[in-house]
Amino acid sequence: MQKEVLWIASLCVQENVLDAKRAAAIAQGLPPGTDALGFGQALLDQDITTDLDLLNRLVEESQTLAASDAEPPALAGLPATQPPPAARAASTPTPAAPPPSPVSSQVDFSVVPNLGEVDLKAFMLGLLGTVQRLGASDLHLSAGAPPYVRNMRALSFLSSHPLSAADSQRLNTCLLAPPEVEIFNKKRDYDYALAMEGGRRIRVNLMEHKEGAKGTYRIVPETVRSPADLGFKNTAVIEKLLSYHNGLILVTGPVGAGKTTTLNSLIDQLNRTRDDHVITVEDPIEFLHQSQGCNVTQRQAGRHTNTFATALKAALREDPDVIVIGELRDLETIEMAISASETGHLVIGTMHTSDATSTLNRLLDVFPPGQQSQIRAMVAQSLRGILCQRLLPAKNGGVALAAEILVNTLAVSSMVRDGKTQGIPSALDTGKREGMISMDNSILDLWKEGKITNEVARVNILNKAVRAAVPATD
Repeated sequence: MQKEVLWIASLCVQENVLDAKRAAAIAQGLPPGTDALGFGQALLDQDITTDLDLLNRLVEESQTLAASDAEPPALAGLPATQPPPAARAASTPTPAAPPPSPVSSQVDFSVVPNLGEVDLKAFMLGLLGTVQRLGASDLHLSAGAPPYVRNMRALSFLSSHPLSAADSQRLNTCLLAPPEVEIFNKKRDYDYALAMEGGRRIRVNLMEHKEGAKGTYRIVPETVRSPADLGFKNTAVIEKLLSYHNGLILVTGPVGAGKTTTLNSLIDQLNRTRDDHVITVEDPIEFLHQSQGCNVTQRQAGRHTNTFATALKAALREDPDVIVIGELRDLETIEMAISASETGHLVIGTMHTSDATSTLNRLLDVFPPGQQSQIRAMVAQSLRGILCQRLLPAKNGGVALAAEILVNTLAVSSMVRDGKTQGIPSALDTGKREGMISMDNSILDLWKEGKITNEVARVNILNKAVRAAVPATD
């Protein structure tokens, strides 16, 4: 069992997300090789929690702690990663700090306490520029932990010394205006997008944890890539889904699977191939879309509108043809999205689910029992398709996209209407003519193409019959 899983299980117990017995049971039931993201996705799939901000924080903390060689605390029912206390010395030494990465000499964080406000802002902008040049996807600045970046899923530390609470607070708030600092200090969470020179944008999440302030900086790619460039194989199916003038398209996947990148790829394709009015509601706005064939109106939840639900309600009065919702997260938003898809609008949204079956179950189960029959009928009629994706470690050190594609055929529609979503996997296997593919078969195709290793394929393929096609060793 990966140390990340042991850490996130312990952290979830500490945060009262679930008890130790349940945490151990979930961890033991995960496929071999599952990481902290997989554990967090299991909590979402089992409806143990819907607090995505909390899960993101716990995933990041567990990844950092696992990389630092610190041992997770003992948890009943889970295997220990170190000898029992009786076999260790009476006093356990403080875990050593992680070794500096090859680029650590480029960043000297020891100067931070002595910098004035102007110089501190320049230091922070220079740091973000360095991260961009390294090709990293994320920068993490957290009190009590060394600064680090994520590059192709791997963590690389920029320093061997943890940031103090004061330095982390100053670094993570120096780019904010005073009113924004007040919001962060009051709410202890804040999301915004940062515009850099040259048009690059950075998505920022600030939060507070037990050691102090923490900032996560996601480097948004310079250009929007097409679905084919992202790694989707059945692009003709995607083009057909985007040709409809009403209905519901869902882009799903676990945290960090690239859903926002895919969503913006779909917006860009609509913008280039249609002449409609597209309204997007995002949190925050990552890619800026200049109107081409379409007129694209982009709104940010919390800045241009209060919530996704209020924006969607207003959008229905703003003459849209296509409505893009950054996240379908609550009953009100989901209900209005389904209604809008039935009344002449193409609605595209994202959900944090692992496959087409769990997507439909979550979409339907959010409604009270008295509405189930009506909602199933509405979704059966309005659903156009589901794109569920996952990023896997590639042989070349990058990532490979595995994607499950479900198209709403007559058979699928009947399953949804009758509440028999357990038949969706069979529909995926028999729907190749319509361009459908299951996640397991998508992963198998990546392995056949030599893009992922045998180990990665076997860990991620759940169907035993499909997994049997992959040898145990490379």
